[in-house]
Amino acid sequence: MALRLIDYGSAAYDQMVELRYQILRKPLGLFFYMDDLKEEERDILIGCFDEDVLEGCCILTPVDNTTIKLRQMAVLAGLQNKGIGKAIIHFAENIARDRRYTHLVMNAREAAIPFYEKLGYEICSDFFEEVTIPHVQMKKEL
Repeated sequence: MALRLIDYGSAAYDQMVELRYQILRKPLGLFFYMDDLKEEERDILIGCFDEDVLEGCCILTPVDNTTIKLRQMAVLAGLQNKGIGKAIIHFAENIARDRRYTHLVMNAREAAIPFYEKLGYEICSDFFEEVTIPHVQMKKEL
């Protein structure tokens, strides 16, 4: 397992978009739009690889000088519950700390809440709908 940053527009980025589509969008009947993906050029893109095959990923998007938002967390279906997601989160938190962010926030799908709570995240909102399913905002002080 190798964790590394992904360059926007690279072959690894193409794998990332496909993984996110398969895991996060396709089951909901949703797609990515080029305008949405273009915004990711400014984000921190993180991937977990086995050789050159992407197994999991996430995006960090700066909110302000102290807060960064974790988005689009995805792990291949057959590899979930094997520690890949946890490793990605720890890597993302370390990058955020290195860049002097003190808070990490996210909009978590209802099904993912227990995973994030085990990693020290707290719910800080009521449920709301995003991409057609229930979410809550969660946060952690870094």
